Amino acid sequence: MVEPAIPLRGSVRLQKLLSAAGVASRRAAEQLIADGRVTVNGRTVREQGTRADPARDEVRVDGRRIAREVRRRYVVLHKPRGYVTTRSDPHRRKTVLDLVPDVREYVYPVGRLDYESEGLLLLTNDGALAAVLTHPRHGIARVYEATVRGVPSAARLRRLSAGVEIDGRPTAPAEVRMLRGGAPGRTAEARVRIVIREGRNRQVRRMFDAIGHPVRRLRRTRLGPISLRGLRPGAARELTPAEVGALRRAARSAAAGTASEQGRA
Repeated sequence: MVEPAIPLRGSVRLQKLLSAAGVASRRAAEQLIADGRVTVNGRTVREQGTRADPARDEVRVDGRRIAREVRRRYVVLHKPRGYVTTRSDPHRRKTVLDLVPDVREYVYPVGRLDYESEGLLLLTNDGALAAVLTHPRHGIARVYEATVRGVPSAARLRRLSAGVEIDGRPTAPAEVRMLRGGAPGRTAEARVRIVIREGRNRQVRRMFDAIGHPVRRLRRTRLGPISLRGLRPGAARELTPAEVGALRRAARSAAAGTASEQGRA
């Protein structure tokens, strides 16, 4: 989906400006600033509280000027294995942006799929929406199908569902269901559907490692209300207005739920 251009007006914090301009989420924009990749009127800025007015100031990221009006883009991609989930790669590997050459706006991936993983990846320049979708406190559902070595027992699947320890802290409860597999110990592999609501680094692979069933193949099939809908690997399409609306409602609901919980704390 392509939305009409949104004008940016008034002096605002630089990270908010970059997010509104579709360059990156606010969190990622803060890192761009810290890395010295942002200039205002030709001066490199590293202070997070810096303010700028896009109507008057020339703001650039990596030398590229930020547009004063931005068209919102929402693209769903079926990422194949062998692509890096980033805009550019220092090792010159293929990136997911190579799969959407017709998208001219400065879109970026919402979350990550590692090099060997495949499946649904959302690309957008809507920084506010991306921030809600990726922050673990909002609990947006991510659905994966994992082909794993061996067949996990019911006890191990319950352990996976309850949460396993990664980097010294447990994962949040997950929804786990066996899709295909024979008797434990008698079959070479199984296919398991798992729903998580946080996005830690290589989380699903590390969760299955923790129960002794390494992942052989991993595919994300859904993010919130958005699914692959039959997209072949490497193909992309614009989200429909109805899908964008559903995504925004899910984000608002998640953010409101988080705020309510914090208010009760």
